[in-house]
Amino acid sequence: MSKEAEWNKHFNIGVDSIDNAHRKLFSIVGKLIHLSRDENNGQWACAEGIKFFKNYAIEHFTDEEAYMKSIDYNGYEIHKRLHDDMRYKTLPALEKDLTESNYSQESIHHFLGICLGWLTAHIIIEDRAITGRIPNRWKADNTSAEIDALENALAVTIQEIFRLQIETVSEYYSGEDFGTSLIIRLIYRATTGKRIQIFMVLEESLVLRAVSAMLGMPLTKMDKVVTNAGKELAIRIVEQLGIHCRLSSQYQLESSHLISPEQFQKAFYLEIFDYSLLFNTGHGYFAFCVKLE
Repeated sequence: MSKEAEWNKHFNIGVDSIDNAHRKLFSIVGKLIHLSRDENNGQWACAEGIKFFKNYAIEHFTDEEAYMKSIDYNGYEIHKRLHDDMRYKTLPALEKDLTESNYSQESIHHFLGICLGWLTAHIIIEDRAITGRIPNRWKADNTSAEIDALENALAVTIQEIFRLQIETVSEYYSGEDFGTSLIIRLIYRATTGKRIQIFMVLEESLVLRAVSAMLGMPLTKMDKVVTNAGKELAIRIVEQLGIHCRLSSQYQLESSHLISPEQFQKAFYLEIFDYSLLFNTGHGYFAFCVKLE
């Protein structure tokens, strides 16, 4: 993981002030990864480092937004929306997780994995778009009301199936690694021929808890039974969501299969998702990504 935090010239976008800030952010994450491995006082050193990372990241967002305005960048609105999602949703949610768990190793790994993944994807895709090297990846026409409606429907569905409350970590999840997970790809098709592609990423701790509750026995290993049960849970989640969103009669499941983290990452770099949300259940994270076709 530490190698991933090393600066790669491929991340340069050609604006010195921005490239220098990005290099420093990666350096901070690299040091945090190193500190997190110190079994003696690593968690408390991480606590101070995480505060520094947050403050520096927010300062960088402000500077980068000022630069985008200075060049009349036409993708400013959606880019700022991504910054705001990190500012006001992701970082506060991760901090809350850290505080409530007393800076547990799991919560520190959530923080580092999500921040490192976010930085990597954001720089390579969104920030490089500032200089016109590549196009923007996110659609700017999804309203906050539409996202709120989807979040609310998912909250009800997760409560019904898992008996858990959820907290939104990000409304623009970019495929960040938040821990060992089960990744399911579902394809639904309507009678009109329209297709919906859904990716669900369920952290193993969440799957194990759910299947343990179903069987009435504690499970600690992701064997074939648990994996298949997790896959069926993902289908049930979408079915219940369809009922809440009044889509169940329009779309039928065409295919469902497990995919690897590498296949999931590739999909994120090749596809443009209409909705991509990340949640914390208190017993594990899960992501819900939708592509309308």
